[in-house]
Amino acid sequence: MKTKKTFDCVAMKRRGAERIYSQIADMTFEEQLAFWQERTGLLRKHQQAVKTERKISVS
Repeated sequence: MKTKKTFDCVAMKRRGAERIYSQIADMTFEEQLAFWQERTGLLRKHQQAVKTERKISVS
């Protein structure tokens, strides 16, 4: 018996890719590079904050 899918990972990934593409479509290569460098920096800060938060909540 099949169950109803409540979450579609592939659809979510495609929506995210479309959103990013619409943001960077008109950018030059250099602008795209700066975009990804900035976003990577934000991701690393977020990951560090989550890691720090976990250490505090576990202690």
